[in-house]
Amino acid sequence: MPVKHRKRTPAGTALLMLVGAALLFRGGPAAAAAGDAGSIWGANYFPNVPLVTHEGKSVRFFDDLIKGKVVVINFIYTSCPDVCPLETARMREVQEILGDRVGRDIFMYSISIDPEHDTPEVLKRYAEKFEVGPGWWFLTGKEADITLIRRKLGLYSDEKGAEKLEAHAVSSIVGNQATGRWMRMSPFVNPHVMATQIGSWLHNWKMPAKKEQDYASAPKVRNISKGESLFRNRCSACHTIGGGADIARMSGKRNVGPDLAGVTRKRDRAWLIRFIAESDKMVAEKDPLALELLALYDNVLMPNLRLNDDEIQALLTYIEEESRRTEPGGH
Repeated sequence: MPVKHRKRTPAGTALLMLVGAALLFRGGPAAAAAGDAGSIWGANYFPNVPLVTHEGKSVRFFDDLIKGKVVVINFIYTSCPDVCPLETARMREVQEILGDRVGRDIFMYSISIDPEHDTPEVLKRYAEKFEVGPGWWFLTGKEADITLIRRKLGLYSDEKGAEKLEAHAVSSIVGNQATGRWMRMSPFVNPHVMATQIGSWLHNWKMPAKKEQDYASAPKVRNISKGESLFRNRCSACHTIGGGADIARMSGKRNVGPDLAGVTRKRDRAWLIRFIAESDKMVAEKDPLALELLALYDNVLMPNLRLNDDEIQALLTYIEEESRRTEPGGH
């Protein structure tokens, strides 16, 4: 069953990381050899429906997008107030980690589930907001064709209400059509883990590592707080805590969201709590500060992360602690 916006648990996220092709595509042989799997999950399985890229190029889903390729596919809509901006920001991190391999031996596709609104022009503007690089296409097409693709990828539910935009599955699909290896990936997965799955596992570990590493130099494992876990999984794709300007300068791309160092001192706490809880409503209500932030960051909407009061307090506590640590003389 696809994971939906309002049904996320740590256990569910971990499970998504482990789902393989035999579980993703129902009815498929559980022990298919890699050499046979590519033909099983080939032209007879995947629809070859037409789509249009954010650059206005007409393509076919099977022939042009996935045939013989290692791919990352997710489904979004540009007016999403929820997890889509977070998912796009996370995928941008993955693209930066993979570097110039994207567009060469790895391809990324974000397909709109709201084709009536998301024209190629709208998708182009959305891609520009996130400064996506080559090899990552945003696509639109006929609603029936897109639904068919979602069904074939295991990301469409026939449950009542599943047709609503806000109920769409937020998992990405990563796969290698030639070998038949496919798996779901949660948007809350660490981007380095996702990049390794895409760049190494899906290539049968044939790609050389950038540098040799030794277990002796591995960092000591430590327990992390609830607030730090939330920040890493929900916030770090768009925000930093200290050094945000330096990171942006090194990457050559603007930050998706503001650096949060000292934010609990700079902003009224009640305002912060509400903004984290329901930023979309505050923008709709034309809250002056919310609108100012929206304009400052190129109208990239802060997603509503559906955090409860305890989670918000834990997150703010971590931001306060990390702000003190990153300040000059901090520990």
